[in-house]
Amino acid sequence: MRAVLTALDDAKAENVVSIELAGKTTIADAMMIATGRSNTHVGAIADRVLKACKAAGVASPRIEGLPNCDWVLVDAGDVIIHVFRPDVRAFYNLEKMWGGDRPSEAATSDRTAF
Repeated sequence: MRAVLTALDDAKAENVVSIELAGKTTIADAMMIATGRSNTHVGAIADRVLKACKAAGVASPRIEGLPNCDWVLVDAGDVIIHVFRPDVRAFYNLEKMWGGDRPSEAATSDRTAF
């Protein structure tokens, strides 16, 4: 979603990564991960993303984590956006969990048990 990328850029989000989820899960088509420098920055980024989603026609994007702002999740339907503080992002390491080296569902079902 171009509007989300623009909002992340405008809010000075750092280390923005987009991960294609097609074929890996049915929860969304893509996931975007970004970093904010502080809790205040994370909250400001999430607020800008939320406004961009609404302006792009997402009826009611869901948001979680705003009270603490160490990790905010915005569920915009086809796209899920995670905004982290650097230490929280490193701890959860979603890029590794959902990245290209993640086995597909077909590959894991082909394995035989020993």
